[in-house]
Amino acid sequence: MSNQSSEQSDQSKHASDSPVSVLDPPKTSTQSSEITEDRETLIEILRQMVLIRRFEEKCAESYSLGKIGGFCHLYIGQEAVGVGAISALREDDYVLTSYREHGQAIAKGISPDAVMAELYGKAGGSSRGKGGSMHIFDKELNFLGGHGIVGGQIPLATGVAFASKYQETDRVTLCFFGEAAVNQGAFHESLNMAQLWKLPCIYICENNMYGMGTSLERAMSLQNVAQKACAYEIASEFVDGMDVLKMRQAVERAVKRAREESLPTLLEARTYRYMGHSMSDPGNYRTRAEIEKYQERDPIKLFVDALKTNGVIGDDDLAQIEAQVKKDVEQSVRFAEESPLPDESELYTNVYANPL
Repeated sequence: MSNQSSEQSDQSKHASDSPVSVLDPPKTSTQSSEITEDRETLIEILRQMVLIRRFEEKCAESYSLGKIGGFCHLYIGQEAVGVGAISALREDDYVLTSYREHGQAIAKGISPDAVMAELYGKAGGSSRGKGGSMHIFDKELNFLGGHGIVGGQIPLATGVAFASKYQETDRVTLCFFGEAAVNQGAFHESLNMAQLWKLPCIYICENNMYGMGTSLERAMSLQNVAQKACAYEIASEFVDGMDVLKMRQAVERAVKRAREESLPTLLEARTYRYMGHSMSDPGNYRTRAEIEKYQERDPIKLFVDALKTNGVIGDDDLAQIEAQVKKDVEQSVRFAEESPLPDESELYTNVYANPL
């Protein structure tokens, strides 16, 4: 075995073992990774997580009132994955994701105003109201979509990473997808090409245990997603997706590998969504007891407890964050409601890319 293959095998070795569920109630309420970040960074990570949680709660309320139409998939419970991962990127790095992308769009820098207006189908939205909940996009921020086809973003992200390497930049591409997408052929084709061509792409499987209403156990013969990297000799890690700092640090390692060595990584982040698959999902396939069990490891609560234990924040700091976030979310709703509907001429804009 070559040195490179041996190194990648070592990096993936622990992923081949059956992981202990990260969703079991912890022995203590502060089972978090070691804190090495400065206070400013930690406060911003917490603010983003709280903002996304409150934003999504407001989305649920607005959807119930009929102000948001179409499909609407909420990120409540998975905030640590998106915030932790994107916090490890540079501003010029790329992010592609699935249709559960409101929180990731906000973490990448799209304003809550623009996201909410997009959900309302208004002209002030990031896609001028034409994309809706499932197709948030911002070229300037290198947030290249929410994608509605399961697994459809995986080969696209691979192509973006190829472009970065071809253009001899050191940009990294981050690709989020759910565990149900792993059963798509595009996942396996993409990982094979990424390793074969040495592409700077980080594939993050947000394993929330359910593909719509179908549990992982009923759909996947090999349920350890990280282990699938062995077939392509890609470095991999199994990450506690409820711990934002473990998520951030795992992506930092993957970013270093991508930026310095132009090598891909597969990360399996075991997480849990507290809401249904979408707002139209009653969630009858799960019990209330199961959801409550997993809420004991709420990612925001775990992070707040860790920060308090380490003397980073107090109750007053948390109250200030909540107060500011409330104002920001209320402002986003006002902006969306006051924003006009798209002009009829928008039917003909951005249908195809402009020729070079």
